[in-house]
Amino acid sequence: MASLETPVCDFGWKAVDFDLPGVDGRRYNLASVQGEKGLLVMFICNHCPYVKAVRERIIRDVSELRGAGIGAIAIMSNDPADYPEDSFDNMAKVAKEHGYTFPYVWDETQEVAKAYGAVCTPDFFGFNRQLELQYRGRLDASRKEAAPADARRDLFEGMLQVAKTGQGPQEQISSIGCSIKWRTE
Repeated sequence: MASLETPVCDFGWKAVDFDLPGVDGRRYNLASVQGEKGLLVMFICNHCPYVKAVRERIIRDVSELRGAGIGAIAIMSNDPADYPEDSFDNMAKVAKEHGYTFPYVWDETQEVAKAYGAVCTPDFFGFNRQLELQYRGRLDASRKEAAPADARRDLFEGMLQVAKTGQGPQEQISSIGCSIKWRTE
């Protein structure tokens, strides 16, 4: 399982629309998840130890960001043929078990991950109200284990800045995680 770091934020890059099935039986696109002040698009999965280490912090931060006008969606793009823990049924179980307060959707064709240039889980894309990229960094200092409880909340602080000013911080630290599990066909 290769660990990868995300590229530097390409400020102003426009979000690509999608139409993906959620574990709740609904379909989601950009318009259905965008908040009044912006949108957080997260590429996560079920099996990755980097995601497992921060799952509860993601839920906390998304919930708090909603109050600041930031919408959120989590996209799972891994190939479940090789990683059964990431199957759609298991996505639904994880979302229910952990009380996800945001849509958790499946990118079965992996086209959305490719369009976004997602490279790992977790990979965070923070957009302003014009859906221009303003944040592409880490959640916090966590790796395969959670950082201390008082660790700086990089993603949360960055997205609060986006909500207030429409612009993300110029200094961002790359996220690190497991590589996206691409289809080999």
